[in-house]
Amino acid sequence: MPDDITIILDGLPEQVPPGLNLAQLVDLKKAHHMELIVELDGRFVHPRDYGSTHLTSGARVELLLPAFGG
Repeated sequence: MPDDITIILDGLPEQVPPGLNLAQLVDLKKAHHMELIVELDGRFVHPRDYGSTHLTSGARVELLLPAFGG
């Protein structure tokens, strides 16, 4: 079995299994929120693309929940 890869998740190094996609990462982090915004290497990823967007070593992922209100 291949070794885990290192990604940068919300600014911190994180070890994840190779071949992990964004949908699996959201599941792993229990980040299921209607307002969730996911960025990969500084670019917005549409939720429909989470399952087909695989992570590679060094990928920078941000799981963002916007703050609403005044």
